[in-house]
Amino acid sequence: MTKIKFGTDGWRAIIAEDYTVDNVARVTSAVAIWLKKNFQNPSVVIGHDCRFGGKMFLETTAKILVHSGIKVIYSDKGFVSTPMVSYGTIELKASLGIVITASHNPPAYNGYKLKGHFGGPLLPAQVDEIEQIIPAENNINLNQISLNEAKNNGLIQIVDLEEMYIQKVRDTFDLDLIANSKFGWAYDAMYGAGQGVMKKLLPSIEFLHCDNNPSFNGQAPEPIDKNLREFADLIHLNHNLDCGLATDGDADRIGLYNSKGEFVDSHHIILLTIHYLVKYKGMSGKVVTGFSSTPRIKKLCEHYGLEHIEVKIGFKYIAGLMADPANDILLGGEESGGIALKTFIPERDGVWMGLTIWEFMAKTGKSLEDLIEEVYEIVGPFAFERNDLHIDEQLKHSIIEKCKSDSFHLFGKYKVKKVEDLDGFKYTFDDDRWVMIRPSGTEPVLRTYAEAPTLDEVRVILEACKLTIGA
Repeated sequence: MTKIKFGTDGWRAIIAEDYTVDNVARVTSAVAIWLKKNFQNPSVVIGHDCRFGGKMFLETTAKILVHSGIKVIYSDKGFVSTPMVSYGTIELKASLGIVITASHNPPAYNGYKLKGHFGGPLLPAQVDEIEQIIPAENNINLNQISLNEAKNNGLIQIVDLEEMYIQKVRDTFDLDLIANSKFGWAYDAMYGAGQGVMKKLLPSIEFLHCDNNPSFNGQAPEPIDKNLREFADLIHLNHNLDCGLATDGDADRIGLYNSKGEFVDSHHIILLTIHYLVKYKGMSGKVVTGFSSTPRIKKLCEHYGLEHIEVKIGFKYIAGLMADPANDILLGGEESGGIALKTFIPERDGVWMGLTIWEFMAKTGKSLEDLIEEVYEIVGPFAFERNDLHIDEQLKHSIIEKCKSDSFHLFGKYKVKKVEDLDGFKYTFDDDRWVMIRPSGTEPVLRTYAEAPTLDEVRVILEACKLTIGA
C-alpha cells in the first residue's frame, strides 16, 4: 500500500510510480466519504492542467464521485488553470473543487489539489480529515462506471470554466487600457494552463511557450529566474518590451520581469500591489504573508496603517483568513509567487496578479522600474534569492535537527542576532539582512532563502549558509 500524504499544497507524486489511477481513485473515495458526511447533496468542480494524463485522472476522479452519487461539474474543452476551478467552485456554489495538477513540480509529477466551497485551498484540518480516511486499496471497478450514463442521469454537468473566468477578468480590468498603453507586454506560460486565457484576453502581446507540451520541454514550470532565461533574454533584447509576465504549470503563481530583463520577485510584487491598491485606488484591509516573506512588507503596512499578519508557509493558511469576509484581507501572499487579492477570490492567481501590475503601469504611465523606486522610497532597496539544495534525506534531517538545537550562531562573517521558527528557521543578522532554512513541503529539497541590500551580498550569504550547514 502506498501511503498518500498531502503536503503544503496538495498530494504530489511521480506519474506511474505512486501517482496512478488506483491511487487517485483511493484519494477520491476518501473525498466522497468526507463530502457525504459534511454536505447534503454535494457537488464538485473538477479540472486538470496541461500535464500528462490530466484527462484520464480527471475521468477517474469523476467516476468515483458519480459512483457515490455526487454531482460532478467540469469542462469538456481540455485544460484549465487552478484559479478557474476555484472560481467555478464558488460561483457554481459547489461543495468542493478538485484540480489534477502538480503545479510547479517537474514534469514527471502529477498531483491533486483540494479547494474549499469558498473558492480557495481547503483548510488544513479538513485536508487532514480526508487524508485519515484514504482506503488501503481501491475496490471500485472503474470500467463498470459510465460517464455518459452519469450525464444522462444528471450527475455530470459540463461548464466552460475558462469562459466564466474570462468574463470575470473582463468585468474587473480595463483590458483596452492595458492593450493600448505605451508599454509593450510579454507573457510566458511555461507551457502551462495560462496559455489559452491570455491569448484570448490580450491577443496582440508577445507570447512564449504557449503551446501544448505536457513535458514542459523537460523544465519544471516554476516561474523563477533560473527557469526563465529564454524569457529574460527575449525581453532584454527586444527594446519594445517593458514588462514580462510568467505563470507556472497551473497558472496560480507569478514571475515578473522589468524592461531590462531583470527578474522581479514576489516580495517586490506584493509591495507594489499594496502600494497600488492603497495609495492609488484608496483600498484598505489587512495583509497576510507567509513566514519566508520580506519584513519590508510589514514596514510598508505600518507606513499605510495596515495590520500585518504572518502565518506558516502554504497558501492554505492565508486562504483560511481570507475566506472569512469579516477579516477584511486586502492581500494574501507568499514568497513562492502565490498572491491573492480582495478584488477576486481567496486563491492565488498569476494571471490576475500580472494584470493588476500591468493595469498599475498603464494607469500611471510609469515603468515598472519607476514604480519600484516609489516603493523603495518607503521601505528601502533590497534583493532576495532562494537556493534549493538537492540533498539526501539523512543530511536534510541532520541539518534541521541542528537548527532545532540552536547550533547555528554564525554564517560566514554574519552573526545571528535573532532566530524565529514559525515555519522553518529564520536567522536575522540586522534590519537589512537575514537567511532562512526550511525543508520543502512539496519537493525533496532543502530551501535556503536570503535578503540583503544587493543581490551580490544575498549570494554571499547563501553560500555562507551552504558552507555552514555542510550542504
